[in-house]
Amino acid sequence: MGPRPHLSETDVLFLNEQPALPPAGTPASPLITLPNSRALATSIRATAQVFEDPQSLALLARIQQVAPSDANVLIIGETGTGKELIARHVHALSQRSNHPFVAVNCGAFSESLVESELFGHEKGAFTGAFATKPGWFEAANGGTVFLDEIGDLPLSVQVKLLRILQEREVVRLGSRKPIPIDVRVVAATNVRLEEAVAAGHFREDLFYRLRVVHLALPPLRDRPGDIIPLAHHFIDEYRNRLGYDDIRLHPEAVRKLLCHPWPGNIRELENAIHHALLINKNNIVDADDLHLSSLHIGRNATRPTGRSETAPPGETTDARQALYDALLTLFEGHSEHLYDDIEESVVRAAYHYCHRNQVQTAKLLGISRNIIRARLIKIGEISALK
Repeated sequence: MGPRPHLSETDVLFLNEQPALPPAGTPASPLITLPNSRALATSIRATAQVFEDPQSLALLARIQQVAPSDANVLIIGETGTGKELIARHVHALSQRSNHPFVAVNCGAFSESLVESELFGHEKGAFTGAFATKPGWFEAANGGTVFLDEIGDLPLSVQVKLLRILQEREVVRLGSRKPIPIDVRVVAATNVRLEEAVAAGHFREDLFYRLRVVHLALPPLRDRPGDIIPLAHHFIDEYRNRLGYDDIRLHPEAVRKLLCHPWPGNIRELENAIHHALLINKNNIVDADDLHLSSLHIGRNATRPTGRSETAPPGETTDARQALYDALLTLFEGHSEHLYDDIEESVVRAAYHYCHRNQVQTAKLLGISRNIIRARLIKIGEISALK
């Protein structure tokens, strides 16, 4: 197979065909990749997506149904599952495909900067604002703005985002003049927004405004039919970069790939293939070349069978049994603030387990960084000014 054409930064995405398995005559799978994916070697984002597994094919059919509309979309999925790829595909299939696609990571900015980045500011609006600067919503005018990690937006910014969605106009910081905009919003998160709404950390009205269309992106372990097609794509991509001849997967390597739970999803698979190509011998990737992560956190510890393999009642691990016994002891104590005490213990233990890193604590518990920060302030682990 010859080398793929180089992607320029202006490419939104391209569709290609990739054999799912080495034998000739095997059906091909649609493939989506990020533009300029070669510059994303250190990114945690997935750089490719295929639609071979039945779950993925059902998702693709749903995308093709809803993409032509202007409805806002909320994409739910774990880190590394390809949420931005899906957002780009929604944009490419929409009537806005000839207009900008602007991707913004809401968790990448401090609370003091996120409003300016999203909505823009006027000269002199705050210290350091030496010139007028349009925000990302203005930059996406006519097209699509993709808000990744939407759960990390502060409540004050959520209010302004809701107003923009309702009024279709944006007001820069330091200005009173509204600027009309025409954008479609596609938001994504790897946390359960319903819990954030219940906890008062995400506005319910904004949640429903964003969730006109809901796309649930399954983790890689739950769509095993995509694993080998993705592996072949990454083999082809990296062998071209490295200048190698054809590389084959040994049957034992295929079995190892299919049995791994992939806690890091597509990005973990890409890294594993890249490393395997660096150390393989005789142009064959065997099982020993695949150095896979042993990290299994909570729900990520299931095998890729499409269903969870949790133990039935009465067959818990020692750690779960110890936790169960500890909870029974607490219940017998009839504490007046029992739930708060349990929550405090969980948050405090997770925070110290993650070496006092708020971002890692949020990922470990599967909730947003804003929720973790509020809990840590409440229990006195950090200062409100930190």
